[in-house]
Amino acid sequence: MKEIVLIYLDRSGGLQKFIHDCKKYNDSKQSYAVYRFIISINPSDIAELDATLGNYILHNPIKAAEIFQSVCFIAIKTLSLIEQLQTEAQISILLKPTHLPHLPSYVLSLSAFPFNYTSQRFYTSEGIVIAMGTVTKYTQGARFLCTEETCPFSEGFRYIRVHLPGATESATVRNDFVCSLCSSPLQEDMKFRVLGDKQIVEMIDAKVLNALKGYSNNKSHFRIQTFTVFLR
Repeated sequence: MKEIVLIYLDRSGGLQKFIHDCKKYNDSKQSYAVYRFIISINPSDIAELDATLGNYILHNPIKAAEIFQSVCFIAIKTLSLIEQLQTEAQISILLKPTHLPHLPSYVLSLSAFPFNYTSQRFYTSEGIVIAMGTVTKYTQGARFLCTEETCPFSEGFRYIRVHLPGATESATVRNDFVCSLCSSPLQEDMKFRVLGDKQIVEMIDAKVLNALKGYSNNKSHFRIQTFTVFLR
């Protein structure tokens, strides 16, 4: 599948964009703990190249991002694109599909039962924004070091934590992480914390418009509830 990823990036122009993004990082005088790349993907084109990889992207995007992460790391090291990069864990890949299949199972509707949305995959959702919060910061990535000075992991980039979709802030940054080698506490190196913008949006299903217009659906009781969306 790694070979398929490389073929797709080359054919779609994503490889050239990736090389351009790497050049910006390499030319920067700033040191980074996490190198973040946004890759646009067409699920249909990938499914034609490899059905298994296409299925990963649609139904297990976190696993798919790990495959892209491995390919990007090999490309950076092979082509010497970012001299400062040390470990694969420093690469953060965000896959952005150009579209999703036009099937009901890919539409997120909170007005339909049952709520079988347990898988962490892509959905399409439409609604009306009724409230927006202010833009605040969140931790996209952080570097941790072992507090035991004699431990090999007291330096370098062995412990990199990156925010994953659906995770809380405490999953990325806490004070109870321990070293897997010597079990000593880990401490964050604040100089390498990577911040991003987030905004909380309150939405409501578009079907509420029918209720406001006075349309009857022959149901004696119905309830309309808002849902919260995190924009990162």
